[in-house]
This record gives sequence, C-alpha cells and structure tokens, in this order.
Amino acid sequence: MADILRIKQVRSGSNAPRNQQATLRALGLKHHQDEVEKQDGPAIRGMIRTVSHLVVVEEVD
Repeated sequence: MADILRIKQVRSGSNAPRNQQATLRALGLKHHQDEVEKQDGPAIRGMIRTVSHLVVVEEVD
C-alpha cells in the first residue's frame, strides 16, 4: 500500500444519503472536483469504500 492517497471527488454528493455526505466532508471534500491527499490507513480506506462511486483514488509515490 502507498503511504499517501490522492482522493478526487468526481461526482456530486448533493443527492447522496447523509452518511455519504458526512463521509465526503470528513475526507475534506467539500465540492465537486475537490482533491485531497490523505495518509493511507484502515479508517481512510473504509471512508473511501463508503463513497467509492463518488471518488477516484490514486496512490502518490
């Protein structure tokens, strides 16, 4: 696993259930096309799994 993950929101979460909207906010994604870099870990991977249909994830070297 990579140490850093780049997470980009590619779909809007405005019509998503509240738990998915809260997960996007917890990841630091506030708007469509926002990008954040997060330290890889089990908690982050779980959040990504929850909103996997709204985000694209890539590993940063």
